[in-house]
Amino acid sequence: MTTKKTVYPYIPNSAPDVKAEMLRAVGAKSIDEFYAEIPANLRFKGKLNLPEPLLSEVELIRHVDGLLNTNRSTRETLSFLGGGCYQHQIPAVCDEINSRGEFLTAYAGEPYEDHGRFQALFEYQSLMAELLNMEVVNVPTYDGFQAAATALRMAARITGRTTVLLPANMGADKFSMIKEYLKPDIMIERIPYQPQNGTLDLAALKKLLNPEVAAVYFENPTYLGLIETQVEEISAAAHDTGALCVVGVEPLSLGVIQPPVEYGADIACGDIQSLGIHMHYGGGHGGFIATQDDPTFIMEFPSRLFGVAPTDVEGEYGFGDVAYERTSFAIREEGKEWVGTAAALWGITAGVYLALMGPQGMVEVGEGIMQRCRYAIQKLTELPGVKVPFDMGPHFTEFVVDFTDTGKTVADINQALLEQDIFGGVNLNRDFPELGVSALLCVTEIHTKADIDRLASSLKEVLG
Repeated sequence: MTTKKTVYPYIPNSAPDVKAEMLRAVGAKSIDEFYAEIPANLRFKGKLNLPEPLLSEVELIRHVDGLLNTNRSTRETLSFLGGGCYQHQIPAVCDEINSRGEFLTAYAGEPYEDHGRFQALFEYQSLMAELLNMEVVNVPTYDGFQAAATALRMAARITGRTTVLLPANMGADKFSMIKEYLKPDIMIERIPYQPQNGTLDLAALKKLLNPEVAAVYFENPTYLGLIETQVEEISAAAHDTGALCVVGVEPLSLGVIQPPVEYGADIACGDIQSLGIHMHYGGGHGGFIATQDDPTFIMEFPSRLFGVAPTDVEGEYGFGDVAYERTSFAIREEGKEWVGTAAALWGITAGVYLALMGPQGMVEVGEGIMQRCRYAIQKLTELPGVKVPFDMGPHFTEFVVDFTDTGKTVADINQALLEQDIFGGVNLNRDFPELGVSALLCVTEIHTKADIDRLASSLKEVLG
């Protein structure tokens, strides 16, 4: 039996001559010798079960299109699914700017090859700083999860303490990521929330506070969509014991609610996906961290900060790194944290969005979301057996719906809605069992009254 060897047109290293030349260059006699440094127990044994290769471009395109066409996107399906990635209106100018070559391909441009990227990111930082009413904002991290984890590590370094307090009403995925990022030297304790209104249990928080707590972290709005109403008391409790207050915030909400610094936050963080960035099948994220202009905090930022300074030419300004010496770019393994690829393109996109919206636009979109949430809550609570826990509190974007009394599971309800071309909410049964048979539904500015009425009507039919 002869083995057919394939040279893949899209993988240059599959050509035999190229392989041989590469092996000669590194002094290896074979592929096995090339990988000899990798322990045997970490190497896959045998052959991968791969399909036959598609060697022509037309075959490859047809195959990939076929795979993509099995997706059901929010273009053809009405979606009330959130939980961390949201469908918002994306102004056309956001896509126009972020698709420009000097931005799209500027992976790690420096001054000699940069065509405005540093200035664009400086403008983004300035606009975010104005929105947050803080003075320093970083170039975006990978996502909001990392931003929160990094903010907590910053707090631990600043205070020299080793415990952080996280709310029990945060998303399980985010908690898992933060937990892994803080290992092994930073401990985590959870702050319970009050079952009657969904806000943090202030009395329980005060019992958890001690001289080893570096930071109290909470979210506003919370993962369950509630506006936290005890923000000043939480911040004061943290500060009374020498801990810092770190707040995760949805930036799109800041047209209608106070920025965290106004109720005592030392560090604000969050995700910019809502600011002009498509969902991209779950991948359009970038994280921000913000503080005041205090060297104690600035020198603990691991990520890049861009500033503006006059040049030798009168009237001209340049844009570049601030305190570059604190980053792992400059001091490598001695850095506070390792910083590599960042979501710089999404920072530029968010800057375009904020410049386009302006203060009044942010107010209008925030008010519109809260009004739609309230209308959706009112419509769904009219359905037999459907309850909305914490329905008297203010909500932003999301709210919990309890289907326990309907006798149906969230999975069954979502499947039935899908058959009517509607994406239902996030199933909360696993992560929040105390909420019963519940789902987290999402409403944004893209939803019309007719969309919400359609959801209510379809649910009424599904629930029988």
